[in-house]
Amino acid sequence: MKKLFLTLALVALACVGRANDGVYYVSGTNLVPVQENQISITKEVLTIDIGDDGCAHVDVYYELLNKGKARTVTMGFEANLPYMTGDDFSPRGIHPSIKDFTVTLNGNQLGYKNAVIIGSTDEQPSNFSPLDMRKWHITDDSDEMSTSLTNGRDTISNVAYGYYFDARFEPGKSVVHHTYTFIMSNGVYRSFEIPYWLTPCTRWANHQVDDFTLRIRAVNTAKHFYLNDDVFSRQPFKVTEGRGKVRTGEAYDQHYAEVTLRNGTVECHVTNFRPQENMYVRSADLVAMTDENFDIGSFYDRASSIYPTENVDFKACYGREPRNEEEVRKLHKRICRNLPYANRGYVFNDRNLQRYFNSKWWYMPDPDWQMSTEDFQRTDRLFIDELGNEESGAEE
Repeated sequence: MKKLFLTLALVALACVGRANDGVYYVSGTNLVPVQENQISITKEVLTIDIGDDGCAHVDVYYELLNKGKARTVTMGFEANLPYMTGDDFSPRGIHPSIKDFTVTLNGNQLGYKNAVIIGSTDEQPSNFSPLDMRKWHITDDSDEMSTSLTNGRDTISNVAYGYYFDARFEPGKSVVHHTYTFIMSNGVYRSFEIPYWLTPCTRWANHQVDDFTLRIRAVNTAKHFYLNDDVFSRQPFKVTEGRGKVRTGEAYDQHYAEVTLRNGTVECHVTNFRPQENMYVRSADLVAMTDENFDIGSFYDRASSIYPTENVDFKACYGREPRNEEEVRKLHKRICRNLPYANRGYVFNDRNLQRYFNSKWWYMPDPDWQMSTEDFQRTDRLFIDELGNEESGAEE
């Protein structure tokens, strides 16, 4: 019985620390065959749910077509070691930032094993051969910045954790469905970042995904993010559920789709998907970009504990410039402590506040929203309480 080694889908996450240090929780590759000329990916639906708890949930649905005889395939989920997170190395290959990993084949739950493996490179995907940890140990120069293994003679620098399992593909169509939850990135420049490796799908027999759908959902929250839509041949992103808006723009010599959602879903559909680049979904709340058609740097993310740093155009919003620095601080605080309400679509009676939030592309007024603080996060209360608002509702 012939076995092939495949790599199952994985989100690659880069977490930027509160200082300028970089912290990586997870990184890796997509559903990849080392060499495959018989099984093709006919359909993929990738759904990423973004919440307020610092985690994202990934749900990937694949339809594969086996044009040959039945075969057993060893499939694997590759995750690079954490970087600057303070987590200890796991000789068992269990990643501390991944939880609730599940996989089914044609509706049947599959078990999996963990191991420390040699990670993939641009030239060579991992073959998921477990390292014998009785012979390998961390090198003396390993630290939070990097982890290397040695057996006394050889050294491995591209170490990864592997989740692997056997799957039998009968002739014809099969469905692989897997889910997992991971810790998202966060930092001084953005409250989350989700890189996702797409290019490995070209290593299947058809060198593409015949029918690909990406869905990104803001679950019981509001999120503002952007991604390079050249990856998807600039196919349109459309809001399919809830409230949201989409627009495109140029920034840093790249073309982007910019999305704002509140309890909503945005979707992109591509046929004959043969990606030449990988996907990076980045929050747009704290990244300052100057292009007038790309309004980044002014969104309030209720999961972030960092105050907005934008420059407020007081004259446009209030009809005049502040008289002094004290008034600048007062007006800026007033805007900040009302951000949690604007984030939920509150319509302000105060015309200056309403004029200000109307000028923000991400603002989506909702006259039906009933004033409530039930879903307020720690950051919401931080803005309201620490910025000196003594009222129980939005300031009017």
